[in-house]
Amino acid sequence: MLEESGLPYGTELVSLAEGRQRTPEYLAINPKGRVPVLVTEEGETLTEVPAITWYIAESATSIRLLPQNRLAAARCFEWLNWLSGTLHTMAYGQFWRAQRFVADEKLFPAVKEKGMQNVLENYAYIENRLAGRSWAVGQAYTAVDPYLLVFFRWGSRIGVDMRGGYPQWTAHAERVLERPAVQRVIQQEGISIWDKAA
Repeated sequence: MLEESGLPYGTELVSLAEGRQRTPEYLAINPKGRVPVLVTEEGETLTEVPAITWYIAESATSIRLLPQNRLAAARCFEWLNWLSGTLHTMAYGQFWRAQRFVADEKLFPAVKEKGMQNVLENYAYIENRLAGRSWAVGQAYTAVDPYLLVFFRWGSRIGVDMRGGYPQWTAHAERVLERPAVQRVIQQEGISIWDKAA
């Protein structure tokens, strides 16, 4: 979103694997101990994907990342809230961080298995929603589209056959990957969308 917006920005990696989101320095910025966080030009701290997305979209002057049409904008927020809450926090949370859901480590495999079931159910929903569409909302690229690419990549990372199992979503991902801003970010981050090892 920031690269697409044309706004000046800097990034800082917060390694969850290393627990950097729990350091005193990070908690001073975001007491929730979660990512992402955006420190605005005004020096304010924003958290949560829908809020950060709205702020960037409203700040961008070179591109419209949220539709002006009220219903289409609401559809964007519907997507953003569902992706960040249901798919990210719940399904992937169960799959990657079972300890957030149960304290008994013996139950972790069952929670992880249920998380994978939830991921796949949500992925089927996304595939169906993208059928017959170039973009997630309306006829134009919006803030939802690059966010969908994140979850497409995560599917590849956990071994889901994204190309074989999700042709509509794969076509969508390929369209998103054609955007110069997305290509720049992929290169800057040194990541791949397609393979499990990325």
